[in-house]
Formats: sequence, structure tokens, C-alpha cells
Amino acid sequence: MQYARRPERPALGRLRHRLREYLLSRAMKRYLSLHDFEPAARRRLPVPLYAYVSGAVEDCQSVQANRDAFARYAFRPEVLVDVSAVDTSLSLFGRRYASPVGIAPMGLAAMTSYRGDIVMALAAKAANAPCIMSGSSLIRLEEVMAAAPGTWFQAYLPGQQQQIDALLDRVAAAGVETLVVTVDMPVAANRENNVRAGFSTPLRPSVALAWQGVTHPRWLCGTFLRTLMRHGMPHFENNYATRGVPILSSNVLRDYSDRGHLSWRHMAEVRRRWRGPLVIKGILNPADVGRARSLGADGVIVSNHGGRQLDGSVAPLLVLPHMLEAAGEMPLMIDSGIRRGTDVLKALALGAKAAWIGRPFNYAAAVGGEAGVRHALKLIADEVRRDLGMLGVTGLDGLRPDHLVAC
Repeated sequence: MQYARRPERPALGRLRHRLREYLLSRAMKRYLSLHDFEPAARRRLPVPLYAYVSGAVEDCQSVQANRDAFARYAFRPEVLVDVSAVDTSLSLFGRRYASPVGIAPMGLAAMTSYRGDIVMALAAKAANAPCIMSGSSLIRLEEVMAAAPGTWFQAYLPGQQQQIDALLDRVAAAGVETLVVTVDMPVAANRENNVRAGFSTPLRPSVALAWQGVTHPRWLCGTFLRTLMRHGMPHFENNYATRGVPILSSNVLRDYSDRGHLSWRHMAEVRRRWRGPLVIKGILNPADVGRARSLGADGVIVSNHGGRQLDGSVAPLLVLPHMLEAAGEMPLMIDSGIRRGTDVLKALALGAKAAWIGRPFNYAAAVGGEAGVRHALKLIADEVRRDLGMLGVTGLDGLRPDHLVAC
């Protein structure tokens, strides 16, 4: 006689979840900075996926320049200031956040960690930090918005106005409040490291790729097979209003050529249709900041895409001060190369309103899921608070350019 399997009691399920979260939180304590997550993620992830996250383009000049830019400034602290109460909160587009550090958009996050887009959005929501979901994601944006309302959405505009309109309608219907449009990707970048590591989008099935899965069993079982069993084959879900290609395909069909003709005229039409806050990401030229302001953008993210697009492009930190006049009251934000609380304070002292970090949160999700991202957010938020106190500043509005000395 066969007996039906007794369903798990809800209380037991909650207990197991809490125990798992407790053990993960304990394990996270050995990670003392954002830098610490990368070596662990490199061991866990298949080589092609790690190469995709960590890599840049060509000679990696911009990646190095992003980090070097922060070393070109030194602090000039003030002393004997009462810093017993330091406030790191800020307001962006009508919302108050606990920290000026947010999670930047990262494509394929659901391949490097189980349900990665939801994991990062939930961690950010718990920390009251801003988070941008990538348009090159593998989970439907409707699912992410349902799990973590208030998450921002980053779009790559399709090539035809009809497709753009349909995507905007879908994003609005999903409940997205803040739209981020990335504009520094008109053509596909020359990511030679991806080719050398065997990475493509979509991933092309091969013996080498299968071997990578077998030799990275924690990723294979904990992320890929778990996703297949519970949610089916991941697809590119959010580049267009309709579903895109699967992540594994014998034909690499993804095409960026239809973006080459996009212009400020298309962005003006986006502004006309989009009713909520509109942020333009990927600007490095003061003239483009002025154009963004003129068409009615609500904010700009000064960015070179983490060094993943045009190699040799200037580090955002170095051009940030030159953009303030063109921006006027429109907030400027920054990403690319930020890894420490001191980096955040330097950017804010030079005029940024907020700072976005990408790769380290991806690594944190890969090694610790939501608990890893929560821990990473706490690490950087604690650094910002501690560094403000040592600088002799009690709030973000107190940061000034004269707190810095150019080296």
C-alpha cells in the first residue's frame, strides 16, 4: 500500500527557513568588505559566468581608471565636531532612503544566484536602499515588482518606436515608479574576455560548458538546476514587451544593431510618455547632461558602464564636477568603480547625490543569496556612517568639495 506524502507543516517550514537564514548570516561574518566577496564567487561560479560579471572590454583601461580616480583625492577632516549622531539618509524622487548607496542594474543576475533579481531587490528593500533591476534580466519584471515594490527598472530602448511604446506600457503596468534608461550601449562592446572564457548571450551548449557545470556543483545544483526544476528554462524577459530568447540556445540570436539609430528624439518621446521619474544612465559629457535636463529628465547617472563599453572612456568621478552647472537642480548620481564608503563620500563631496555599486552585490548574491546581499549593503552603509564621523560631518548635506584635496 502506498501512502500519500504528508505535507510539510507551515511552522516547520518557517523554522527551517529561519535556521537557514541564521546559518547564512553567521557564515557572512567572515566577509569584512565588498572586496571579500569576489574570491568566493570566483570559486563558486563557472568560468564563463564569472568572466561575464568581472570582465570589461579590450585592455580594461577604463576599469583601472575608475579605481585610480578615487586615489586622486585625499580627505581633509574637521575635528572636535559632535558626531555622536550621524545621518546617512537621503531623499530621491519623493522617497527617503537610509543610505546613499544603491544596487546598480546587472544583467543575468538570476544565472549567478538563484532568483538573483528578486534576491537583490528584497535585500535592498529590507535595508531601505535603492535598487535598479536590469532590463537584461531573466525574471519577469512583474514578479520582481510584486516582491519588492519601489524597485527601479532599467531599460535598453528597442530600435523601433512601436517597440519602445509597448515596453513603456508594460513597465508602467507592472507598477514601476522610477525608470532608468541606459544610453551608452548603441552597439555591442568588444568583450574579448567573454569570448576567451566561452561566454556568449545566449549561452551556446557545448561539452566545455557542461564541464563547467559539473566542476561547479554548488552553482549547478543550487542555482541552475534549482531554477530549471522550479521555473523552467530562463529567458531574457524584459528587453522588450514580449519574451526574448532562452539563456541556453544553439543560435546566439541577441542583436544590438537596432539601437544604433536611437537619438535624443527617441528620449524626448520617452519623456513625453513616461509619467514617473526618468533617469538617464551612461552620460559622461556635460553637454549631454544639459540635453537631459532640457528634455525634462529627473536625474542622470554619470557612468562608463563599469568599464564594460568603450575602453579608455573617462572615469565618471573625474568629470562629475564639470557637470554640476549643466545639471542645475537635477540630481547627478554616479557608478563605476565604487567599492568603499570612502569612495562614496568622495563622490558625494564632488556633487553626486547618490552612488551605485554593481559587481560586489552580484558576488554577494552568488555566495550568500539574500543574506549575502543584506550583509554587503550593511558593510558599505556602516563604512559610509563611520567615515562621515571620522571626516567630522554629521550628514550627507554637510559634505563639501573642500573636504577633499586633489593629489
